[in-house]
Amino acid sequence: MSDLFVLFVNNLLPILLAAGAGFLVARYLGVTPRSVSRIVFYIFSPCLIFTLLTSGRLNGNDITQMVFFTVASVLVMGVITAIIAFALRLKRSVIVALLLTVMFGNAGNFGLSLNLFAFGEDAVAYAAIFFATSAILVYTLGVVLASWGKTNLRSAFVGVFKFPVVYAVIFALIFNIFDWQLPLPLDRTISILSDAAIPVMIVLLGIQLYNSKLSNDIFPVGLSNLLRLVISPLLAIGLAALFRLEGTAYQAGVLESAVPTAVLTTVLATEFDIEPALVTTAVVTSTLLSPLTITPLLAFLGA
Repeated sequence: MSDLFVLFVNNLLPILLAAGAGFLVARYLGVTPRSVSRIVFYIFSPCLIFTLLTSGRLNGNDITQMVFFTVASVLVMGVITAIIAFALRLKRSVIVALLLTVMFGNAGNFGLSLNLFAFGEDAVAYAAIFFATSAILVYTLGVVLASWGKTNLRSAFVGVFKFPVVYAVIFALIFNIFDWQLPLPLDRTISILSDAAIPVMIVLLGIQLYNSKLSNDIFPVGLSNLLRLVISPLLAIGLAALFRLEGTAYQAGVLESAVPTAVLTTVLATEFDIEPALVTTAVVTSTLLSPLTITPLLAFLGA
């Protein structure tokens, strides 16, 4: 038990305290999530992804493995969730809310920092691939699910190119293929912004949690938390073996699959009016409950 406590204190408590700082500035200084999230969305995240992908830590095979692992993790969890939801004869809006909250984890705000603390910068490089891939899925598959007939696949695909991380991935791959280097002033600028990404993401998480509106619908929230926090990492362990992930890639992939529900799902739920209170409650509760499941997982992964 003492070992688990040390794992919690060293790896999860710093994230919760930093998010708590965001919660406090939102409460007492009136800071709203929109401005901060837009800075993260358009500046910090793409710089972080570009830096990690051009750092030389990963080769093409590493990237491909993690991309396919991420896609499989998200899709299989979606199938499992759909089967359970339809078997329970839940109404359509609740089914969509469950799909969103179970399939898409907080791979950015929560997962990147957690991997950094637990397994170091090499793990963050793999986690960044997971984050970028899942983000693209959110803006394609997530939008289609949230709209459920209001948006076609073509519109969702086009919408992906409004996401700056996509361009960061494309440019990073081009730079790796041709072995290009940025001019020193630009390289240092991107490096500075990249270093700021993870701390700001964690603070943003606290700001977003403060502004959440909660639901009293316990059963679907509990089901979402169970699938997201327990079933997803168990599935990831099996899929990681299937995709032959090893070492740091294995640790990062499984850990990213265990993070709580992505805050971004609340944006989709609000935009398309898909049980926004239920989705927000799933985000908040999964975040608060995640230390109970992630701490023993860290022990299993050898943190």
